[in-house]
Amino acid sequence: MGGFFAELGRYLGSANNRAQLLGDLLDHIYLSLVPLVLGIVVAIAAGWLGHRYQRVRSVLLVLSNLLYTIPSLALFVVIPGLIGTRILNSVNVIVALTIYTAALLVRPVLDALDAVPPHVIAAATAIGYRAPRRFLGVELPLSVPVLAAGVRVASVSNISLVSVGALIGTGGLGVLFTDGFQREYFSPIVVGIVLTLLLALVVDLVLVLLRNVLTPWERAGKAAPVLEGAAA
Repeated sequence: MGGFFAELGRYLGSANNRAQLLGDLLDHIYLSLVPLVLGIVVAIAAGWLGHRYQRVRSVLLVLSNLLYTIPSLALFVVIPGLIGTRILNSVNVIVALTIYTAALLVRPVLDALDAVPPHVIAAATAIGYRAPRRFLGVELPLSVPVLAAGVRVASVSNISLVSVGALIGTGGLGVLFTDGFQREYFSPIVVGIVLTLLLALVVDLVLVLLRNVLTPWERAGKAAPVLEGAAA
């Protein structure tokens, strides 16, 4: 065990290795978070259609389930032929993970929109909100608490799946895994695992903070019983 930690210390003590770690980490952040944002936008648009039209809803649920069952490595290889990019282009990973994210989030978006109280929608309609404005100004904000849970799962999924992209030559922390296995050098593998876990934890905490910022009424609702109890 002492030999392993000494080897790990030598690995991290190299300025070149630290520079590579930083570059791989930044690539991983880019390759996982850009598809997350794009996937959220696509899923919200699809969810809005599915929420309004029952037939579209059924098709979306079946399609999203089918897309998410496609093996990630196979999708990374197929995407270049579909969009005309080179196989080592990072765009392939972004497109593939956007598809996965949207497929994963379609059902949570529909559930989130279904959770908005009908009387709130009726009230917004009564005061003059048309469908697009009502969706953006009322339904979507009120669906954030339910939607946020799905986004947190999707973020962890993306951070994990980016590592698979290293098998076809794209960047990210997965490079540390392939390099370590090829050379039977365990230090980069361990560092890659730790950095992946830390990245997933940090992103999850940021999403929780963002959810709290976007839903101030939830904090107010939790604080009200406490204040009433103190007053009593």
